[in-house]
Amino acid sequence: MATDRSELTSYQWRQLRARILAASDVCVVCGHGGSDTADHLVPVSKGGARLDPANVAPIHGVNGCPVCLRKCNSEKSDRPLSDVVQLHTSVDWFAGP
Repeated sequence: MATDRSELTSYQWRQLRARILAASDVCVVCGHGGSDTADHLVPVSKGGARLDPANVAPIHGVNGCPVCLRKCNSEKSDRPLSDVVQLHTSVDWFAGP
């Protein structure tokens, strides 16, 4: 099933991605900071909502995570987040300073 990827370059997607990254840069896959893009938790190809903020989260993009070196977005691919092995660290990266 081919998916129309034009939403990834649309103004609405860029605005949503910017809002998501402004709220947090903690990667949804590895839990480390420094995410530089956002991805759908439930892929659009699997029925996820394209522009629903509840379906979008920060993730490390092409360059990967500077801490654990995982290629988070590539590793997640078009799978739901629940199918990806998430890193659990001793540091709560979601907590503020």
